[in-house]
Amino acid sequence: MGYLPIENYGIIGDLNTVALIGLNGSIDFMCFPNFDSPSIFAALLDDEKGGRFKICPEFKEMKTKQLYLPDTNVLLTRCLSPEGVGEITDFMLREELYDGKEIIRRVTTIRGEVPYKMKCSPRFNYGRSKFSVERISEVEVIFRSEGDDKTALRLMSSVPLKVEGEDVTAEFTLKPTEIADFLLEEVKNEYPSERDFKGFVTQSLFDTVNYWKDWIAQSNYTGRWRDMVNRSSLVLKLLTSHKYGSIVAAPTFSLPESIGGGRNFDYRYTWIRDASFSIYALIRLGYTKEAGAFMNWVEKLCEDIKGQNRLGIMYSIDGKKKLEEWELENFEGYKESSPVRVGNEAYGQLQLDIYGELMDSVYLYNKYGNPISYDFWKNLEKQIDWLSENWKQPDEGIWEVRGGRKNFLYSRLLCWVAFDRAIKICEARSFPLNEKWRKERDIIFNSIFSEFWDKEKKSFMQYPGSDTVDASTLLMPLVRFISPTDPRWLSTLDRIEDELVSDSLVYRYRPGKAAADGFVSHEGTFSMCSFWYVECLSRAGQLEKARFYFEKMMGYANHVGLYAEQLGFQGEHLGNFPQAFTHLGLISAAYNLDQQLNDSRNKDVNY
Repeated sequence: MGYLPIENYGIIGDLNTVALIGLNGSIDFMCFPNFDSPSIFAALLDDEKGGRFKICPEFKEMKTKQLYLPDTNVLLTRCLSPEGVGEITDFMLREELYDGKEIIRRVTTIRGEVPYKMKCSPRFNYGRSKFSVERISEVEVIFRSEGDDKTALRLMSSVPLKVEGEDVTAEFTLKPTEIADFLLEEVKNEYPSERDFKGFVTQSLFDTVNYWKDWIAQSNYTGRWRDMVNRSSLVLKLLTSHKYGSIVAAPTFSLPESIGGGRNFDYRYTWIRDASFSIYALIRLGYTKEAGAFMNWVEKLCEDIKGQNRLGIMYSIDGKKKLEEWELENFEGYKESSPVRVGNEAYGQLQLDIYGELMDSVYLYNKYGNPISYDFWKNLEKQIDWLSENWKQPDEGIWEVRGGRKNFLYSRLLCWVAFDRAIKICEARSFPLNEKWRKERDIIFNSIFSEFWDKEKKSFMQYPGSDTVDASTLLMPLVRFISPTDPRWLSTLDRIEDELVSDSLVYRYRPGKAAADGFVSHEGTFSMCSFWYVECLSRAGQLEKARFYFEKMMGYANHVGLYAEQLGFQGEHLGNFPQAFTHLGLISAAYNLDQQLNDSRNKDVNY
């Protein structure tokens, strides 16, 4: 079949995992039953060996469209032809709605008499485990993995199924308003014989639509670009584990940051940084329940790591730290971009900035959500005490460089945030304050202006003695370290524009001039940084420019409003998809820009 562009996919999910569904009606990626479980469909990483679940009309010529049912994560794929029109409705039930983990696919003909073909080809344990296919009845088949995972899947259908080797197929024709349903679920027990299959699918669809509509109705955002903000919110919710409260950085692994290059990483884990930023975005929109669930996850994590030196930068969704990296040699990689990595060796890196992101999210939750507990605070206190003795160390930084540690500006900046927010929490809750924190905060503040400021270049640099800037510096005014209109900041922003901005899109850094990242291949522009840039322009009062660049970024979203990690020269999406960081950046930029535009308009009216 060949590889679809990364941006040609929509996603559905059940708050345990997600499935990526292409414009061609094929589920080409899904890990099961959880985000970080082995894959059952991974044609996105190996077109021949990965496995897929495809439903498509057999038209001679066809165009396809994809959209979400309004304010939901229910995906509709439309197949348009002079011969007829067919639709595939895809969704997953939340675990509370049904005791099982399943994908439901409903096929409907809108016009004409349309022939369809279905082919379900799971490949268990990253395509490495053998499996059996057992035909239970004309409409029920069970796939059983013979590997250590022992995964068993049941495929149910309202049309006859046919076993063809390791695959199951169906060929059927539907007239207008006729329906065919398919259900792929985890086998826990026998299928209930008394269940009305069609009625169950219909009711499940209604329940799922209502759940997502009720959830998005809780948002307090009423400003411009509401549809895009809501879509980004729905993406962040999809990337949240219902069971644990943790948030994954992205639901995929090893989608390349450059086609054919080696920048292929596994993002199916919870980075303290990414999740904390996500909580910041969700709190802004009024989703304090999700923020509370993440805080409970962090609180449990702090309990579990008692006696250890420091907080890890990332964990599996259930809070385990060891995420050893290894390579899948049986997969060729997306468009032959190898290696295909599972796990992430960066879990052992030192990234001091995570303390700042975590404490900022705790500060906001304590202020706008619920007051944190005494025991939680005492655990956090130990982490800040550790930081007070260790913040001067060089580290791998936010970009997880594999070329050696540096004293990165961003790490130093976020250490300042960690102490500042810890002090603010103490003052707000009358907690005893370790005065050393205030001393360390002020030392860091002065060090940033003395060690990282380059008088000749009139800019804050990536690290002391560096010859270049870094896009993470864009967080300086966003975390309220410096005024967005301070002359030093504005001259730094000018240098970032000169070195890192290309037609409103922002590179993280310039390879060759920045700290070595351990890779030869280049990468695209970093979409999250582009949204940070927009917010900096907005806060600096450059509203026309900020709005124009924001609208440009809107144009790079895929057909259903999703973003990968990066963008290539032709606007193609690169890296894991969809990326939480990008969507939370969009929410924050939209929120601030809308507010600034309103303030500007009110000033004009008053004048």
